[in-house]
Amino acid sequence: MDTNLNSIGPEEASDLHEHHRIVAGEGQEPLRVDKFLLNFIENTNRSKIQQAAKEGSVWVNDIPVKSNHKVKPNDVVRVMLAHPTYEQLLTPQNIPIEVIYEDDDVLVVNKEAGMVVHPGHGNYEGTLINALIYHFDNLPNNSSDRPGLVHRIDKDTSGLLVVAKTEKAMAHLSKQFANKTSTREYVALVWGNIEEESGTIDGNIGRHPKNRLQNTVWVGEEEEKGRTAVTHFEVMERLGYVTLVKCKLETGRTHQIRVHMKHIGHTLFNDERYGGDAILKGTTFTKYKQFVDNCFKILPRQALHAQTLGFIHPTTEKEMFFDSPIPEDITNCIAKWRSYSENGRN
Repeated sequence: MDTNLNSIGPEEASDLHEHHRIVAGEGQEPLRVDKFLLNFIENTNRSKIQQAAKEGSVWVNDIPVKSNHKVKPNDVVRVMLAHPTYEQLLTPQNIPIEVIYEDDDVLVVNKEAGMVVHPGHGNYEGTLINALIYHFDNLPNNSSDRPGLVHRIDKDTSGLLVVAKTEKAMAHLSKQFANKTSTREYVALVWGNIEEESGTIDGNIGRHPKNRLQNTVWVGEEEEKGRTAVTHFEVMERLGYVTLVKCKLETGRTHQIRVHMKHIGHTLFNDERYGGDAILKGTTFTKYKQFVDNCFKILPRQALHAQTLGFIHPTTEKEMFFDSPIPEDITNCIAKWRSYSENGRN
């Protein structure tokens, strides 16, 4: 029996929970809603979206629609389901976390690569937040109802995060990050030889117009499509076809270093989402390809580590700095490139 999608009444609607909300841009060309959502939702496929639409879970401008409904500029597209989002159903999990500092107000943790910071679509368990709420009671929620979280780093980025243990600490630390007074320095291995010894990348970052799982730098007349983003970089070591750099964040946009380095032609080594898992510099020799493939196996993620974190303590008002050693997978990869660079290229 074909369901009349428009027959959902206000009582039924009030029992639904918003899992995704996307506002179509001004320049949105008419596009089927199933194809539109596929650009925004990770870890799904078109048949799942079509099934959700068939069940009355895909809404456009507050009306359930079928999967062939055409999305137009400024349409509000939502996925509405009967159960709360997994972010709202947080389950404490006994997952080990490396705490490098703790007092009554804050925690500083060293996140391993591969751990998602907070639950989201496709990652409902095993996150840092699941671990935090198991090990620590009564963590304050941030503005997105995520316990303790002041800032985040990507799943496959390793390194330091500060976690708030009290409401006062949450407000104090969040203000520092918003006012750009915190210190965040990363180590990255990027493709190519950066000519300058140091520099600043100043380019507004926003969603990529074609690949919605990426961000991009918007320039010129279109820069208003992005948000202000500034990254300072300094060359640490030149290794032939790759360069080891230190990046200092002035702002903290999603994928900022990954997007900015790609923008200047130096994509992060083995950054699959931004094309760094291909050979972007070097020779065509088979031995070189084998060498790079071995490097990818040693370092099966983007070469990015949040090494240094600094902030003002919310109670003592003292400046605090923390450093995290570069993980073994990155150091092993650097060592291989160093040896390759020093001993001659194929």
